[in-house]
Parts: sequence; structure tokens; C-alpha cells
Amino acid sequence: MSTIPIRRALISVYDKTGLLELGTALHAAGVEIVSTGSTAARLRDAGVPVTGVEEVTGFPEALDGRVKTLHPGVHAGILADRRRPEHVAQLEALGISAFDLVVVNLYPFRETVAAGAGEDETVEQIDIGGPAMVRAAAKNHPSVAVVVDPARYGDVVSAVRAGGFALPARRALAAAAFAHTASYDAAVAGWFSGADAEPPAYLTVALERAEVLRYGENPHQAAALYVRPDVPGGLARAEQLHGKAMSYNNYMDADAARRAAYDHQAPCVAIIKHANPCGIAVGADVAAAHAAAHACDPVSAFGGVVAANRSVTGIMAGQLADVFTEVVMAPGFDVDALEILQSKKNVRLLVCPAPGPSTWELRQVSGGMLAQQPDALDAPGDEPAGWTLTTGAPADEAALADLRFAWRAIRAVRSNAVLLADEGATVGIGMGQVNRGDAARLAVSRAGERATGAVAAGDAFF
Repeated sequence: MSTIPIRRALISVYDKTGLLELGTALHAAGVEIVSTGSTAARLRDAGVPVTGVEEVTGFPEALDGRVKTLHPGVHAGILADRRRPEHVAQLEALGISAFDLVVVNLYPFRETVAAGAGEDETVEQIDIGGPAMVRAAAKNHPSVAVVVDPARYGDVVSAVRAGGFALPARRALAAAAFAHTASYDAAVAGWFSGADAEPPAYLTVALERAEVLRYGENPHQAAALYVRPDVPGGLARAEQLHGKAMSYNNYMDADAARRAAYDHQAPCVAIIKHANPCGIAVGADVAAAHAAAHACDPVSAFGGVVAANRSVTGIMAGQLADVFTEVVMAPGFDVDALEILQSKKNVRLLVCPAPGPSTWELRQVSGGMLAQQPDALDAPGDEPAGWTLTTGAPADEAALADLRFAWRAIRAVRSNAVLLADEGATVGIGMGQVNRGDAARLAVSRAGERATGAVAAGDAFF
């Protein structure tokens, strides 16, 4: 059954985008439309003839809409494999007509969670009948086409006019349908287990492709950017205002920069190269913070990625204009800053909101994944009040403030790491060394004379 004409369609959608255009086109092509609840009402109001699903099942909608399509009169019509004569004979004996097309999209579970709904309201948005129809139609793709995305309605209309979907197209639609329900189920499972302190026995993460990248870390590697639908905000959802398309390596450095800058409450700027900081600083404003961060290692800052945790101002943009920069990322850009930076053809400007809470951080290893809770700045020992003096004279308030800054900043440095800081800015950073002695020597060497009077932080035992 390579190509199956579309003569009978089942439509049940929460998202009504494109519904009227689709229904009108199907009706004009002589397709019988069976529909449910608000979908049927919307089509009828537009003058499109519809057979209500209750007319097919002989059973009214029940339990506040929880039971509408969970009936043999619907599912037998979806699941009958018309390559099998016995299935066709059973349909005839039962008086059930087969469906050629199933168009379904699901209740807005993720959107309900994101809106902060209570438990009962959220549970009501867990779709049951919709996924059942989608999975049934996808399983029976040799006989049925299934569509879950309004963006594909144009393909449906074209297929109707061309005599139906060919088998390869139905198979591709089935793959998209199963991916859609898997993503939906992952969101539901994640919501139920989200408050668990212990790692769940099963961890399912749904990812949706947002962008195909030019290549990966190297030109011979294919790459893409995926977003987690259950995690709002963050770099993956950043809005690009200007510049060339982001590369894989741009995203890697930008995420390191975002983490480094957004860790601080005061205005902060981080400059990153190869996922390590060239400089991090806080200041009275982002312009002052950028100047101090750049001064830490102005040579390495060339071609770096810059992140600020406040809107970029015109003054900061003027400083950036004098240095080749790959990416500038911030919660926003002032009008003056945009005017200056958009005159630079290649610099990428990203508006990046703070990410929403993520229950588990994942890292791929061969054959599996490592999962851990996100690192927290309020862990025991992070605040000076919990520190213990082990030697020497007590630090004054200025030194404690610098130590607190250095302790936060070193989170952004690859281990083994030693960081020197003075007046809210890094002055020397030693990173990625196989022993802490080399990291310390590198930090002091880079700081030069600025090491005098600075404080130091290390990421491990000395």
C-alpha cells in the first residue's frame, strides 16, 4: 500500500492553528471529517461539515472530557492493517470505517507547568486519548498517515490533492509522531519526579532540535543545537540580534561565559576563550566590570566571548568595539550599545535570559550518561561567615570581599585551578593543570606585579 488516498480523517487538536484552513481544504476534496469537542465546534462554526466522534462511538463524552475517543469504534478504525484481509473483514463485520488520516496535537502540559499551575490543574492537562490515537496511527503507518504538527498541514493538503501520502512519507510522519509523544511523556515523568532528591531509577530527557549548525567542534563533524522543552530560558533559547550564525564552539564558550557572569549578584563581566576565563570582574556597572576583566589578560581576550549579567551599555560597547570579539551575551542591550556593536559585521549579539531550574545536569559518557544536581552557590562553606581561619591574621572586610568574589569566580575555571583577585577582579588565572603547583605558578606568572596584595582561591586541597 504505497500510496493511500485520504477519504476519511480524524481530527482532534488543542492547538487550533491552521485548523480552519485544513478542514476547509479536506472538505473541498471530499474527505469525511470526524472530530471531537471544541475541534468539531470550531469547524462547524466555520461551515465545515463534521461527524462528531460520539456519532461514531455511540457513546457520549464522559468524565469532564476525560473519555471521548477511547473506544473500539475509533481505535479499530485507526489500527486496522488494511494489508490483512482478516482486518478488513472484521471492520466490515463490526460496522466500523477505517481512517486514512489522523491529525492530533496534545494538551498543553508543559505550558501549564511553566505558568505555575497547581497540581490538580496540571494533572488535568496530562493528555490520555490524544497520545493513544497518535501512537495507534503511527504504529499502523502502512495504512494511516498521522500528523501532530500544524506546520505540516500544508503537506496534508498537497498529499490529498496528489492522491495520498506515499509509504516513505507515512513512515517519516510516524517517526515524528512517536518522537512527539515520547517528548510529552518525558515532560510528564520529569514533572512527577522533579522534586525527588535522589536520582530517579529512570531518567528520560526530551530534546527538540532548534538549529542545525555548520559543523561541530571540527569541520568534519555534523552538529545541531537542541532545546529542552521543560527548561525555560538559558543559552539554548537566546535571541540573536546580530552577526553570523553561532557555531558549536561559540555555544560552548558562550555557555561557560554565561555561567561565569551570571553567578555574581553585582554587575559582572566574564571573558571566555576555549571554555576558560581570560578575566572575570565585578564593578559599579558593566563598563567598569568589563574594563577590569579585560585587564586581567588583554592578549587572550582577543577573539573571546563576553558575557554580562546586566544590559550592555553604550560605554561598555565602546570598549568592546576596540577588541575583536566573537560573541557578546547579556540580558539586554541599550539602544546606544546596539548602534555601536551592530556596526561590527561579525560580532554575534545574544539576549540570554537566566535559565529556569534544571533538576539534573547530564554529561555523556561512553554507553550512558552521568547525572548530578546542579552546583549551588549556597552550599555549606560558600559564605565567609562559615569560613575558618587556619593561619595568619584575620582578613579585613576588603580582603573578605575579594575572597568571596574569587571563590565564586573560580567555579568557572577548569581544574586544577588557582585564581588571584584584587578589588573585585581577577588578576591572574592558572587553569587546566595536572597539579595545583603548576596552576599556582601560572596564576602568579600571569598576574606579575599585580599579584602583590591579591587574594587567592584554589579549587582543591593545598
